[in-house]
Amino acid sequence: MTARETSVTGTDPDTLARAMLRERQGAGARYDAPTAPASDLLLARRGTAYFARQLNSFTDAELDGPSAIAGQTRRHVVAGVAFQARWLARLLAAARLGLEVETIVEPELLLEDIELAATLPAHALRYLFRHSEVHLNVEWRDLPDEGWLRTVRSLDGRSVRIDATPLMRAREIWQAATTLNGSWRSNDIPAAISGTSQSPL
Repeated sequence: MTARETSVTGTDPDTLARAMLRERQGAGARYDAPTAPASDLLLARRGTAYFARQLNSFTDAELDGPSAIAGQTRRHVVAGVAFQARWLARLLAAARLGLEVETIVEPELLLEDIELAATLPAHALRYLFRHSEVHLNVEWRDLPDEGWLRTVRSLDGRSVRIDATPLMRAREIWQAATTLNGSWRSNDIPAAISGTSQSPL
């Protein structure tokens, strides 16, 4: 064990891992703001990785198969997860820019229709998920301390606390991983999620 590791004995493993990562990456790397809700961000990021593994376990043809939601295919679940990430990213961008209301800069983003997106070619649907989750993560990472204290009004009139967005995403992405109707196991789901879910997680 290094001197650095010894000096933080007693620190929880996730905090220690983040500290060691920063030390390895050095100056110039970008990190979450100190006031960011680290545990909720970790829950959301782990959920994203879990969802990605579930998604990647399906062939393109299997995406046409039924999800655990009546009347929806796996395609609908992927599209819904991607659009939620885009929505949260827009709220975060508004907070980062000091705006009070969600703003859509690109007109095509107004056409976020799950039914339409579900008809995309499989490779395009997979890309939609990957691009949206990367964009959301970048917005989280680039949000300064003061941004986490803001509340932004969404286009549908909801007031959303920015510091609540990681947990919102975590709940959505872990739930979606189960509704893909794949090989998930109940003991894979964190207690913080399964204990609050209304579904049989």
